Amino acid sequence: MASLYDLSARTLDGREQSLGDYRGQALLIVNVASKCGFTPQYRGLEALHRRLAPKGFAVLGFPCDQFGHQEPGDEAEIAKFCSTTYEVSFPMFAKIEVNGPNAHPLYRELKQAATGVLGTEAIKWNFTKFLVDKEGRVVRRYAPTDRPECLEQDIVAIL
Repeated sequence: MASLYDLSARTLDGREQSLGDYRGQALLIVNVASKCGFTPQYRGLEALHRRLAPKGFAVLGFPCDQFGHQEPGDEAEIAKFCSTTYEVSFPMFAKIEVNGPNAHPLYRELKQAATGVLGTEAIKWNFTKFLVDKEGRVVRRYAPTDRPECLEQDIVAIL
């Protein structure tokens, strides 16, 4: 996945952010939603981010409304929800699509590099997670049911 750093995405506040700015960091890239049964995972994602950021790690959140209309808000609503409900400090990006013809290029790359169950590329639900090493290679794909606190050992191993 050498092209990860060549991609960019719009942040919640409307700035275009180069993913090259994260070169040299391990990343956990997650499609998130504010009205999902897995939404409380924000708490665990934030804890990982705060604990491991000094060692070269970042969580990147990508809101997506493709699963059960569970991210209906606009960027301002998403930002307010994340900050007031979960005190999210990790980078959050504007709402994207992760599947289909309008899937964000980042997610096209991630899905190709780490397929899901039975080799399928499609993201099945919110809070699917991709662990990326410091060289920009996808190390592993995690299911929505994989809780953030259970990923820490894998993350530490690549730091």
